[in-house]
Amino acid sequence: MRKGIMATATNQYILSDELLARCAERAPMYDRENRFFQEDFDEIKQTDYLKMAVPKELGGLGMSLAEVMRETRHLAYHAAPTALALNMHIYWTGLSAGVWRSGDKSLEWLLREAAEGAIFAAGHAERGNDIPILLSTTKAERVDGGYRFTGHKSFGSLTPVWTRLGLHGLDTSDPDAPKVVHAFMARDTPGYRIDENVWDVLGMRATASQDTYLEGAFVPDEHIARVVPAGAAGVDLFVLGLFAWALVGFANIYYAIGQRALDETVEALKTKTSIALSRPSMIYNAEVQHAVADMVMALESVEGQIDKIAEDWSNGVDYGMDWVIKIVATKHTAVEAAFKVADTAVDLAGGFGIFKGGVFERLFRDARLGRIHPANPTLTREFIAKTKLGLNPDYQPRWG
Repeated sequence: MRKGIMATATNQYILSDELLARCAERAPMYDRENRFFQEDFDEIKQTDYLKMAVPKELGGLGMSLAEVMRETRHLAYHAAPTALALNMHIYWTGLSAGVWRSGDKSLEWLLREAAEGAIFAAGHAERGNDIPILLSTTKAERVDGGYRFTGHKSFGSLTPVWTRLGLHGLDTSDPDAPKVVHAFMARDTPGYRIDENVWDVLGMRATASQDTYLEGAFVPDEHIARVVPAGAAGVDLFVLGLFAWALVGFANIYYAIGQRALDETVEALKTKTSIALSRPSMIYNAEVQHAVADMVMALESVEGQIDKIAEDWSNGVDYGMDWVIKIVATKHTAVEAAFKVADTAVDLAGGFGIFKGGVFERLFRDARLGRIHPANPTLTREFIAKTKLGLNPDYQPRWG
């Protein structure tokens, strides 16, 4: 086990050190070959990891957000793309468990399917929509017995293995009151196709996040999770839970990348030398020490924030609509710190840190994608500012 993310003596992790070591060993190969983490997935599915948020009464481990984030962070330290992709499944089970515990049993079917081995993926990203979840460029058309969805979904993590795709679309049958329809589409549904040739990207390559084209795919009413007003007005327990479980998951994953980059840097510096120094080891260089201190402080500030937000959610602290501020701010702070640390790690590694396939180059590319994951920096600042200033988050000024 690497020293950056440690288990306590009384609370061991779900995934064994041996399994995590295999995941860490395969991560460079998945990245290099740009292929799905199939071996990681097959091994992890044999554990209770994918069921950890499912209530005990329904066949899972009944773990809280705080407990799940600890597991997520630990896996991400060893294989961040694997943790990121699996987070897409985990957040559906986590938010559904929260809804179930509130007394709303409408998603119990999802939790039971997850306990039996079903895999849920995320179908939210869309070209031209920088406010995923709250708006959609996908059309949701009401028909007898359910909805038909037509649109283009990008970044569909878990594409090779999902059994249900969590997606959303916009019902504009009433132009004055558009609705966002959240649904779960079964794998054997007619009317969609996956483009397996579009995923060749900068980082997080092992997620195999292929594009999915919905061409009138029908989802029956029993698998329609929510129909809510478009925009911030539609933030109910389901939508807020989606924000919490997804974005706090992102925060922990990218924090783990930063911690891994720091640990790798410290180990590398112990053997890095310079003939220009009276004491040849680079650890005696004042600017190197300065940079390492900045890396440590960046991560120390993030760790407290991500742990507190997960604990507060788990303990039912009532922040009202300020919950969204706290969630998006936590994700933003974590990914910014992680990228700063990964970037500094490349600086300290020097020329030997930029070779393709090396740990520093790979962590740098993976860390960069955190800024792209929702909410992006622009949307984060806009939403936080509008909310604090008492403005309607959905309001957009019209000029001219």
